[in-house]
Amino acid sequence: MNETNYIKLEFPSKSCNEAFARTAAAAFAAQLDPTLEELGDIKTAVSEAVTNAIVHGYPDTLGRIAMRFRIIKGNTLEISIRDWGKGIADVQQAMTPLYTTGGEERSGMGFTIMGSFMDKLRVRSSPGKGTTVVMQRFISPRQGKR
Repeated sequence: MNETNYIKLEFPSKSCNEAFARTAAAAFAAQLDPTLEELGDIKTAVSEAVTNAIVHGYPDTLGRIAMRFRIIKGNTLEISIRDWGKGIADVQQAMTPLYTTGGEERSGMGFTIMGSFMDKLRVRSSPGKGTTVVMQRFISPRQGKR
């Protein structure tokens, strides 16, 4: 098995659950002893992914969001965030900085932010079937804590 630990969570696509998702990510990542900066980066990326699922995946309805956290050998945290909402017709276009389908109040920087704070970012989506965002972040072992 490539993973050393994992957890799965599922919750409704309510905006109040974005804070829960950030906290859950931080709590799970804590076992790798990240720096405050690494923890902040992880929380920000999770916040962006969950917010995208809420705002774009389920713009007019309540749906469900599933999160999976895995510790992969080699001190890597993998986070998967999935919705079963609208989906994305053109993932490449959606990942372009400043592109948004959310109106003037949205910045169109969600995927860009996720990619800048994580080491790897993959997005899979099918219109009408939902979107899965998978992010990985290597956490450097601290001196004397191997």
